[in-house]
Amino acid sequence: MTARRVVAFGGGHGLSASLRALRHCAPELDLDITAVVTVGDDGGSSGRLRAERGGLPPGDLRQALVALAGDHPATRRSAGLFQHRFAAAPVGVPGSGATGPGPAAGGDPDRGGAARRGTDGASAGTDGLTGHAVGNLVLCGLMELLGDPVAALEHAGAMLGAVGRVLPMSRQPVGIEARVRGADPAAPDEVRTVSGQHQVAVTTGRVESLRLTPSAPPACAEAIEAIRAADWLIFGPGSWYTSVLPHLLVPQLADAIVSTSARRLVTLNLAAEKETLGLSVADHLAALHWYLPELKVDLVLADAKAVGDPEPVERAAESLGARLVLAPVAVVDGTPRHDPAALGAALVPVLGADR
Repeated sequence: MTARRVVAFGGGHGLSASLRALRHCAPELDLDITAVVTVGDDGGSSGRLRAERGGLPPGDLRQALVALAGDHPATRRSAGLFQHRFAAAPVGVPGSGATGPGPAAGGDPDRGGAARRGTDGASAGTDGLTGHAVGNLVLCGLMELLGDPVAALEHAGAMLGAVGRVLPMSRQPVGIEARVRGADPAAPDEVRTVSGQHQVAVTTGRVESLRLTPSAPPACAEAIEAIRAADWLIFGPGSWYTSVLPHLLVPQLADAIVSTSARRLVTLNLAAEKETLGLSVADHLAALHWYLPELKVDLVLADAKAVGDPEPVERAAESLGARLVLAPVAVVDGTPRHDPAALGAALVPVLGADR
Protein backbone atom coordinates (compact mmCIF):
# COMPACT_ATOMS: atom_id res chain seq x y z
CA MET A 1 0.00 0.00 0.00
CA THR A 2 1.27 3.48 -0.86
CA ALA A 3 2.27 5.58 2.13
CA ARG A 4 -0.10 8.39 3.11
CA ARG A 5 1.73 11.67 2.65
CA VAL A 6 1.06 14.16 5.44
CA VAL A 7 2.31 17.76 5.60
CA ALA A 8 2.10 19.47 9.01
CA PHE A 9 2.43 23.27 9.30
CA GLY A 10 3.46 25.25 12.36
CA GLY A 11 6.35 26.02 14.66
CA GLY A 12 7.52 25.61 18.22
CA HIS A 13 5.82 23.36 20.75
CA GLY A 14 2.53 23.09 18.86
CA LEU A 15 4.10 21.61 15.75
CA SER A 16 6.28 19.37 17.92
CA ALA A 17 3.15 17.93 19.57
CA SER A 18 1.56 17.35 16.17
CA LEU A 19 4.65 15.59 14.82
CA ARG A 20 4.96 13.37 17.89
CA ALA A 21 1.29 12.44 17.48
CA LEU A 22 1.85 11.59 13.83
CA ARG A 23 4.77 9.40 14.85
CA HIS A 24 2.42 7.47 17.16
CA CYS A 25 0.10 6.61 14.28
CA ALA A 26 2.76 6.35 11.56
CA PRO A 27 3.36 2.58 11.92
CA GLU A 28 -0.34 1.77 11.71
CA LEU A 29 -1.02 4.07 8.76
CA ASP A 30 2.36 4.01 6.99
CA LEU A 31 2.74 7.79 7.01
CA ASP A 32 5.23 9.84 5.03
CA ILE A 33 5.61 12.95 7.24
CA THR A 34 6.82 16.40 6.20
CA ALA A 35 6.95 19.38 8.55
CA VAL A 36 6.82 22.90 7.09
CA VAL A 37 8.12 25.33 9.70
CA THR A 38 7.77 29.08 10.20
CA VAL A 39 10.95 31.15 9.95
CA GLY A 40 9.96 34.36 11.74
CA ASP A 41 11.46 33.77 15.19
CA ASP A 42 13.47 36.71 16.50
CA GLY A 43 13.68 35.96 20.23
CA GLY A 44 15.99 34.02 22.51
CA SER A 45 18.75 31.84 21.09
CA SER A 46 17.24 31.84 17.59
CA GLY A 47 16.96 35.60 17.56
CA ARG A 48 20.56 36.02 18.64
CA LEU A 49 21.84 33.71 15.93
CA ARG A 50 19.63 35.34 13.32
CA ALA A 51 20.90 38.79 14.27
CA GLU A 52 24.57 37.83 14.63
CA ARG A 53 25.02 35.24 11.86
CA GLY A 54 22.17 35.89 9.44
CA GLY A 55 20.23 33.01 7.92
CA LEU A 56 17.17 31.24 9.25
CA PRO A 57 16.32 31.17 12.95
CA PRO A 58 17.00 27.53 13.87
CA GLY A 59 14.94 26.92 17.04
CA ASP A 60 11.59 25.87 15.54
CA LEU A 61 13.38 23.80 12.90
CA ARG A 62 15.38 22.06 15.64
CA GLN A 63 12.26 21.26 17.65
CA ALA A 64 10.62 19.69 14.60
CA LEU A 65 13.71 17.56 13.91
CA VAL A 66 13.84 16.36 17.50
CA ALA A 67 10.13 15.47 17.43
CA LEU A 68 10.81 13.24 14.43
CA ALA A 69 14.06 11.73 15.78
CA GLY A 70 14.40 7.96 15.57
CA ASP A 71 14.01 5.58 18.50
CA HIS A 72 17.50 4.03 18.45
CA PRO A 73 19.34 4.82 21.72
CA ALA A 74 22.10 6.62 19.83
CA THR A 75 19.68 8.86 17.94
CA ARG A 76 17.71 9.55 21.12
CA ARG A 77 20.96 10.61 22.76
CA SER A 78 21.70 12.86 19.80
CA ALA A 79 18.21 14.34 20.09
CA GLY A 80 18.92 15.05 23.76
CA LEU A 81 22.15 16.76 22.75
CA PHE A 82 20.28 18.93 20.23
CA GLN A 83 17.95 20.04 23.02
CA HIS A 84 20.74 20.65 25.56
CA ARG A 85 20.94 24.32 26.41
CA PHE A 86 24.12 25.92 27.75
CA ALA A 87 23.77 27.30 31.25
CA ALA A 88 25.97 30.11 32.50
CA ALA A 89 29.56 29.05 33.12
CA PRO A 90 30.36 28.62 36.82
CA VAL A 91 31.46 31.74 38.64
CA GLY A 92 35.21 32.15 38.46
CA VAL A 93 35.77 30.21 35.22
CA PRO A 94 38.30 32.27 33.22
CA GLY A 95 36.66 34.25 30.44
CA SER A 96 33.13 33.34 31.46
CA GLY A 97 32.18 36.73 32.84
CA ALA A 98 29.52 34.86 34.82
CA THR A 99 28.17 36.59 37.87
CA GLY A 100 25.22 34.42 38.77
CA PRO A 101 22.90 31.66 37.65
CA GLY A 102 21.99 30.92 34.03
CA PRO A 103 18.83 31.79 32.12
CA ALA A 104 15.69 32.15 34.16
CA ALA A 105 13.47 29.12 34.24
CA GLY A 106 10.23 29.15 32.31
CA GLY A 107 9.24 30.29 28.84
CA ASP A 108 10.62 29.08 25.55
CA PRO A 109 14.25 30.25 25.31
CA ASP A 110 14.11 30.03 21.52
CA ARG A 111 11.17 32.44 21.51
CA GLY A 112 12.52 35.08 23.84
CA GLY A 113 12.30 33.16 27.13
CA ALA A 114 16.03 33.27 27.89
CA ALA A 115 17.62 35.60 30.40
CA ARG A 116 17.95 39.31 29.69
CA ARG A 117 20.36 39.92 26.82
CA GLY A 118 23.23 42.34 26.85
CA THR A 119 24.34 44.60 24.01
CA ASP A 120 26.48 41.85 22.50
CA GLY A 121 23.48 39.55 22.06
CA ALA A 122 24.48 37.17 24.84
CA SER A 123 22.60 36.92 28.10
CA ALA A 124 23.56 39.73 30.43
CA GLY A 125 26.48 38.84 32.69
CA THR A 126 27.22 35.51 30.98
CA ASP A 127 29.40 34.05 28.26
CA GLY A 128 28.39 33.92 24.62
CA LEU A 129 27.14 30.31 24.74
CA THR A 130 24.70 30.85 27.58
CA GLY A 131 21.14 30.18 26.51
CA HIS A 132 21.99 28.59 23.18
CA ALA A 133 20.71 25.10 22.37
CA VAL A 134 23.35 22.82 20.89
CA GLY A 135 21.03 21.95 18.01
CA ASN A 136 20.64 25.60 17.12
CA LEU A 137 24.41 25.94 16.79
CA VAL A 138 24.64 22.70 14.77
CA LEU A 139 21.96 23.86 12.34
CA CYS A 140 23.56 27.29 12.04
CA GLY A 141 26.89 25.63 11.27
CA LEU A 142 25.38 23.23 8.74
CA MET A 143 23.60 26.07 6.94
CA GLU A 144 26.89 27.96 6.64
CA LEU A 145 28.83 24.83 5.64
CA LEU A 146 26.37 23.55 3.03
CA GLY A 147 25.05 26.91 1.86
CA ASP A 148 21.44 25.74 1.78
CA PRO A 149 19.01 25.33 4.69
CA VAL A 150 17.18 22.39 3.10
CA ALA A 151 20.45 20.48 2.65
CA ALA A 152 21.38 21.37 6.24
CA LEU A 153 18.04 20.05 7.55
CA GLU A 154 18.39 16.84 5.55
CA HIS A 155 21.86 16.27 7.00
CA ALA A 156 20.66 17.03 10.54
CA GLY A 157 17.70 14.72 10.00
CA ALA A 158 20.09 11.92 9.04
CA MET A 159 22.09 12.59 12.22
CA LEU A 160 18.91 12.13 14.28
CA GLY A 161 17.51 9.22 12.30
CA ALA A 162 14.43 11.37 11.63
CA VAL A 163 11.36 9.46 10.45
CA GLY A 164 10.15 12.42 8.41
CA ARG A 165 11.37 15.53 6.64
CA VAL A 166 11.64 19.09 8.00
CA LEU A 167 11.46 22.06 5.62
CA PRO A 168 11.38 25.82 6.16
CA MET A 169 8.39 27.68 4.73
CA SER A 170 10.94 29.96 3.04
CA ARG A 171 14.69 29.87 2.61
CA GLN A 172 14.70 33.48 3.80
CA PRO A 173 13.84 34.63 7.32
CA VAL A 174 10.72 36.76 7.61
CA GLY A 175 9.50 39.43 9.95
CA ILE A 176 6.08 39.35 11.60
CA GLU A 177 4.12 42.52 12.26
CA ALA A 178 0.70 42.96 13.80
CA ARG A 179 -1.71 45.83 14.25
CA VAL A 180 -2.67 45.55 17.90
CA ARG A 181 -5.43 47.33 19.79
CA GLY A 182 -4.57 48.07 23.40
CA ALA A 183 -0.91 47.05 23.20
CA ASP A 184 -0.36 49.86 25.69
CA PRO A 185 -2.62 49.21 28.70
CA ALA A 186 -2.74 52.95 29.30
CA ALA A 187 -4.35 53.43 25.86
CA PRO A 188 -6.77 50.49 25.46
CA ASP A 189 -8.41 51.86 22.29
CA GLU A 190 -5.22 52.84 20.51
CA VAL A 191 -4.09 50.67 17.58
CA ARG A 192 -0.36 50.44 17.01
CA THR A 193 2.04 48.28 15.02
CA VAL A 194 3.91 45.62 17.00
CA SER A 195 6.97 44.26 15.21
CA GLY A 196 8.73 40.94 15.66
CA GLN A 197 7.43 37.46 16.35
CA HIS A 198 8.36 37.58 20.02
CA GLN A 199 6.67 40.92 20.63
CA VAL A 200 3.51 39.77 18.83
CA ALA A 201 3.49 36.54 20.85
CA VAL A 202 3.62 38.35 24.19
CA THR A 203 1.43 41.34 23.39
CA THR A 204 -1.25 42.08 25.94
CA GLY A 205 -3.50 43.76 23.35
CA ARG A 206 -5.82 42.27 20.76
CA VAL A 207 -4.27 41.44 17.38
CA GLU A 208 -6.42 42.97 14.64
CA SER A 209 -4.31 42.19 11.60
CA LEU A 210 -1.11 40.35 10.73
CA ARG A 211 1.43 40.67 7.95
CA LEU A 212 4.85 39.42 6.95
CA THR A 213 7.89 41.46 5.94
CA PRO A 214 8.65 41.10 3.12
CA SER A 215 4.99 40.71 2.19
CA ALA A 216 5.67 38.03 -0.43
CA PRO A 217 8.69 35.97 0.64
CA PRO A 218 9.66 33.21 -1.78
CA ALA A 219 8.29 29.87 -0.64
CA CYS A 220 10.58 26.89 -0.21
CA ALA A 221 10.23 24.97 -3.49
CA GLU A 222 10.47 21.60 -1.73
CA ALA A 223 7.60 22.62 0.56
CA ILE A 224 5.42 23.45 -2.44
CA GLU A 225 6.23 20.06 -3.97
CA ALA A 226 5.32 18.30 -0.72
CA ILE A 227 1.99 20.15 -0.53
CA ARG A 228 1.08 19.27 -4.09
CA ALA A 229 1.87 15.59 -3.51
CA ALA A 230 0.19 15.35 -0.10
CA ASP A 231 -2.83 13.34 0.94
CA TRP A 232 -3.38 15.42 4.10
CA LEU A 233 -2.43 18.92 5.24
CA ILE A 234 -2.51 19.56 9.00
CA PHE A 235 -2.66 23.05 10.56
CA GLY A 236 -2.16 23.50 14.30
CA PRO A 237 -2.01 23.21 17.15
CA GLY A 238 0.27 26.12 17.92
CA SER A 239 0.49 29.86 18.41
CA TRP A 240 -2.14 31.00 15.93
CA TYR A 241 -0.68 34.33 14.85
CA THR A 242 3.02 33.47 15.00
CA SER A 243 3.11 29.76 14.03
CA VAL A 244 -0.02 28.80 12.07
CA LEU A 245 -1.27 31.81 10.12
CA PRO A 246 2.15 32.91 8.71
CA HIS A 247 2.05 29.99 6.26
CA LEU A 248 -1.15 31.38 4.75
CA LEU A 249 0.55 34.75 4.19
CA VAL A 250 3.25 33.35 1.86
CA PRO A 251 1.54 33.70 -1.55
CA GLN A 252 3.14 30.69 -3.22
CA LEU A 253 2.41 28.47 -0.21
CA ALA A 254 -1.17 29.75 -0.05
CA ASP A 255 -1.70 28.98 -3.73
CA ALA A 256 -0.38 25.45 -3.25
CA ILE A 257 -2.53 24.93 -0.13
CA VAL A 258 -5.78 25.89 -1.85
CA SER A 259 -5.06 24.16 -5.16
CA THR A 260 -3.81 20.77 -3.89
CA SER A 261 -6.11 17.77 -3.96
CA ALA A 262 -5.07 16.92 -0.39
CA ARG A 263 -7.60 16.93 2.41
CA ARG A 264 -7.11 19.52 5.15
CA LEU A 265 -7.31 19.10 8.92
CA VAL A 266 -7.18 21.83 11.58
CA THR A 267 -6.22 20.84 15.13
CA LEU A 268 -7.43 23.46 17.59
CA ASN A 269 -5.55 24.68 20.65
CA LEU A 270 -6.55 23.76 24.19
CA ALA A 271 -6.37 27.28 25.62
CA ALA A 272 -5.83 30.87 24.55
CA GLU A 273 -2.31 32.28 24.59
CA LYS A 274 -1.29 35.88 25.18
CA GLU A 275 -1.46 36.65 21.47
CA THR A 276 -4.99 35.19 21.19
CA LEU A 277 -6.56 36.45 24.42
CA GLY A 278 -10.13 37.44 23.65
CA LEU A 279 -10.24 35.15 20.62
CA SER A 280 -12.84 32.40 20.96
CA VAL A 281 -12.31 28.88 19.66
CA ALA A 282 -14.64 29.68 16.76
CA ASP A 283 -12.67 32.89 16.10
CA HIS A 284 -9.54 30.81 15.50
CA LEU A 285 -11.31 29.16 12.56
CA ALA A 286 -12.67 32.48 11.34
CA ALA A 287 -9.09 33.81 11.25
CA LEU A 288 -8.14 31.09 8.77
CA HIS A 289 -10.89 32.30 6.43
CA TRP A 290 -9.96 35.95 6.99
CA TYR A 291 -6.36 35.44 5.86
CA LEU A 292 -7.07 32.88 3.15
CA PRO A 293 -10.71 33.14 2.01
CA GLU A 294 -10.28 30.37 -0.58
CA LEU A 295 -9.23 27.85 2.06
CA LYS A 296 -11.53 24.87 2.44
CA VAL A 297 -11.11 22.47 5.36
CA ASP A 298 -12.36 18.90 5.65
CA LEU A 299 -12.08 18.25 9.38
CA VAL A 300 -11.56 20.25 12.57
CA LEU A 301 -10.22 18.26 15.52
CA ALA A 302 -10.75 19.62 19.03
CA ASP A 303 -10.87 18.54 22.65
CA ALA A 304 -14.43 18.55 23.99
CA LYS A 305 -13.45 20.09 27.34
CA ALA A 306 -11.53 22.90 25.64
CA VAL A 307 -14.38 23.64 23.23
CA GLY A 308 -17.16 23.89 25.80
CA ASP A 309 -20.35 24.61 23.89
CA PRO A 310 -19.68 22.93 20.53
CA GLU A 311 -22.37 24.75 18.54
CA PRO A 312 -20.41 27.95 17.68
CA VAL A 313 -17.37 25.85 16.76
CA GLU A 314 -19.49 23.54 14.60
CA ARG A 315 -20.88 26.55 12.74
CA ALA A 316 -17.38 28.00 12.26
CA ALA A 317 -16.14 24.63 11.00
CA GLU A 318 -19.07 24.35 8.60
CA SER A 319 -18.28 27.82 7.22
CA LEU A 320 -14.95 26.35 6.09
CA GLY A 321 -16.66 23.26 4.70
CA ALA A 322 -15.46 21.13 7.61
CA ARG A 323 -16.90 18.64 10.06
CA LEU A 324 -16.04 19.00 13.77
CA VAL A 325 -14.52 15.95 15.47
CA LEU A 326 -14.27 15.98 19.27
CA ALA A 327 -11.78 13.74 21.05
CA PRO A 328 -9.90 13.71 24.39
CA VAL A 329 -6.47 14.86 23.24
CA ALA A 330 -5.17 16.76 26.30
CA VAL A 331 -2.75 15.46 28.93
CA VAL A 332 -4.54 14.11 31.98
CA ASP A 333 -2.97 16.50 34.50
CA GLY A 334 -5.25 19.30 33.37
CA THR A 335 -2.59 21.53 31.84
CA PRO A 336 -3.38 22.86 28.34
CA ARG A 337 -1.01 20.55 26.50
CA HIS A 338 -1.75 17.96 23.85
CA ASP A 339 -0.89 14.37 24.72
CA PRO A 340 0.94 12.99 21.67
CA ALA A 341 -0.39 9.45 22.24
CA ALA A 342 -3.99 10.63 22.68
CA LEU A 343 -3.73 13.00 19.72
CA GLY A 344 -2.21 10.21 17.64
CA ALA A 345 -5.05 7.86 18.59
CA ALA A 346 -7.57 10.50 17.50
CA LEU A 347 -5.75 11.00 14.19
CA VAL A 348 -5.70 7.30 13.21
CA PRO A 349 -9.35 6.99 12.14
CA VAL A 350 -9.24 10.46 10.57
CA LEU A 351 -6.11 10.05 8.47
CA GLY A 352 -6.87 6.40 7.76
CA ALA A 353 -10.34 7.02 6.36
CA ASP A 354 -10.84 6.67 2.64
CA ARG A 355 -12.49 9.51 0.75
